Amino acid sequence: MTICYSTTHFVTSVTHSNQFPEDIGREVAFAGRSNSGKSSVVNAICGQKKLARISKIPGRTQAINFFQVTDERRLVDLPGYGYAKVPDSIRRQWRKLLEHYLSHRQSLRGIMLVMDIRHPLNEFDQQMLEWCSYYEFSATILLNKADKLNRGQVRHTIDAVQQKLADKSIGVYAFSATQKSGLIDAYRVLNRWLWEEEAIS
Repeated sequence: MTICYSTTHFVTSVTHSNQFPEDIGREVAFAGRSNSGKSSVVNAICGQKKLARISKIPGRTQAINFFQVTDERRLVDLPGYGYAKVPDSIRRQWRKLLEHYLSHRQSLRGIMLVMDIRHPLNEFDQQMLEWCSYYEFSATILLNKADKLNRGQVRHTIDAVQQKLADKSIGVYAFSATQKSGLIDAYRVLNRWLWEEEAIS
């Protein structure tokens, strides 16, 4: 199946649970620490430079952003946090919104967890993996910024992350939003989650 993500377009930004678009079809959410390059990953996958807004100040994404791939197929950019210097009240609001999304969204098929390959499996990453396990969502890890390491370091980091995962079925892939590497692995997972009958990681 050949799926084109280049026509993906922005639908809405949500800051409260009552603003979610209709819960039909299928969607895949992207999560990650504020400085993981998550928005750049979304843009690279969709072949667009400005689809997901990129800020020089980590933590500026304070809403859940929905993007339409095709009818009833969506990508979702979740708010990142952990690095952002924001008030505790905002952090609590983000957490509440994320927990509501994860616990109620019926069309969610999987989580693409984006990590900086130089700093993987931090506290937020571990929390997201725990949430995925609790809510029984499939998860895949994209180790972004792989261009910052040499090939041997990349392989070593992938192996180390895989060994530390409690769920050995979670896929772990090197990715570089700047060099557009790792796209084939990302597309394979996305296509499976968004279109195939059985979503597995």
